[in-house]
Amino acid sequence: MRLTILGCYAATPRTFTNPTSQVLEIQNHLFLIDCGEGTQVQLRKYKIKFSRIKHIFISHLHGDHFFGLPGLISTFMLLGREAELHIHGPKGIKEAITLLLKLGDSWTNYPLVFHELQERTSVLAFEDDKVEVHTIPLDHRIYTNGYLFREKQPARTLDIGAAKRYGIAMEQYAAIKKGADGISVKGETVANQRLTLPPPRAHSYAFCSDTTYKEDIVPIIKGVDLLYHESTFLETESHLCARTKHSTARQAGQIAGLAEAGQLILGHYSTRYKSIELFRQEALGAFPLVELADDGKVFEL
Repeated sequence: MRLTILGCYAATPRTFTNPTSQVLEIQNHLFLIDCGEGTQVQLRKYKIKFSRIKHIFISHLHGDHFFGLPGLISTFMLLGREAELHIHGPKGIKEAITLLLKLGDSWTNYPLVFHELQERTSVLAFEDDKVEVHTIPLDHRIYTNGYLFREKQPARTLDIGAAKRYGIAMEQYAAIKKGADGISVKGETVANQRLTLPPPRAHSYAFCSDTTYKEDIVPIIKGVDLLYHESTFLETESHLCARTKHSTARQAGQIAGLAEAGQLILGHYSTRYKSIELFRQEALGAFPLVELADDGKVFEL
């Protein structure tokens, strides 16, 4: 699992920082998470192939989280895209995007599939045989979801050495990989666990932006390996959180602690502060494993 930060600053783009956008590579998927202005430029800068993006997850309809989407959709068309593009986001995103396409007489030459969300509880937004994505209902000024990306537990792997020791014919290997027991050359049943190795541990990533402090999300993200949580303010400006529906770095650390996360990544910084290191220092007071998102930074599991 590999997370690339394309942008992680709040509100307006600057020449050296970008609003929210991320790319998550997980089980051969490349998911784009939020799409602030400048996202397609960042994708090019970090050499991420446009053609690999099949699903885009938008948290909410504030400009710094989706104003880059119409341009990206248009560029896909200009590049001759043919593959479907699935867009997961709040109800209203289809109307917003299709209106721009209509007014510009620039309909896509590839299928554009919208999956609109309006549920106030966590729901399954995407699933295949390797990955599932659940929404994380957040508390912001408008309807907002985070997303929990979770690998499905892979199957046990065949232990070739053990299969040979027990005299298991190769014709049985496929069935054993799917969980069947083996039959030795002596006709004895050999339990599957003796013929297979434990699978690698499934990993998970939670994206939480934008939101005020909300302990309700803790059961959803409990035990997550990697947690990105917005930290717009420091505690010195905590009085702004109620009005803007944002969080402080310390509050992000508190959520990470309650969720027993493996690691916390901070982002969505207000640009009023001199250094983003201030956010990490504050969060460390509530949680011991804190990293700072920054444009172009990569996190791997």
